[in-house]
Amino acid sequence: MRELNAVLTIAFRDLTKLLRDRIRILAGLVFPVIFIGVLGGSLNANIGKGLGFDFLTFVFTGVFAQVFFQSSAAGVISLIQDREEDFSQELFVAPVSRYSIIFGKILGETLVSSIQVAGILIFGFIIGVEFSAKILSLLIPAGLAASFFGGAFGVMVLANVGSQRTMAQIFPFVLFPQIFLSGVFAPVENFPPILAFLSKIAPLTYAVDVVRYAYYSGSPELSKVTAFGVTTDILVMLALFFIFLFIGTFLFVRKERNR
Repeated sequence: MRELNAVLTIAFRDLTKLLRDRIRILAGLVFPVIFIGVLGGSLNANIGKGLGFDFLTFVFTGVFAQVFFQSSAAGVISLIQDREEDFSQELFVAPVSRYSIIFGKILGETLVSSIQVAGILIFGFIIGVEFSAKILSLLIPAGLAASFFGGAFGVMVLANVGSQRTMAQIFPFVLFPQIFLSGVFAPVENFPPILAFLSKIAPLTYAVDVVRYAYYSGSPELSKVTAFGVTTDILVMLALFFIFLFIGTFLFVRKERNR
């Protein structure tokens, strides 16, 4: 119970911080809308015809996964700010597992990303993306899985970064290429060999693919919009989740002890 209380307390703290930051909520809603509405719409007008599937829906599912993944990863990395304010040291002297602390952070950022993605779903309804009870029952759990995966990725990144200034330089470098390599805006099977290889080693690729499986499951477009088998996606995400979580937490805690 002590570990569970620690997880829930840390998660609630992150959710409370979001609800008090209206600018962050607004930004979290606006940027995905720009990706889907402006970028997706312009690409749809130019290259979306003749693909055999609705390109705007394709972009919507990709951005849906990206927002879950990116929001959670960026939120977990805010532990660097806690470190610089000495709040993380107060956390790590608490008589609870270090993994419970990190998991609580990931859970909190997953709740945060869920609020942001709710706005994306509403926007999807507005632009004509088709939803059903079955689709939503699969899409939302897939998005949550992408969020937890992104949180673990964020733990691995923050474990190797020493300051917010360094993070501001590194995080776009490790994330933005993944947005274009993971198939958010274009099917990865159409990539040239070098980009196809880079796509396969980008964690976000598997989060996007599993979300598209959730949306297109049972539809004739499934084979055209997904790159791997859903079993492959899940196994890769599970393996990388535990690798990122355990190694990242170990390195982060060791760095805290050496301060």
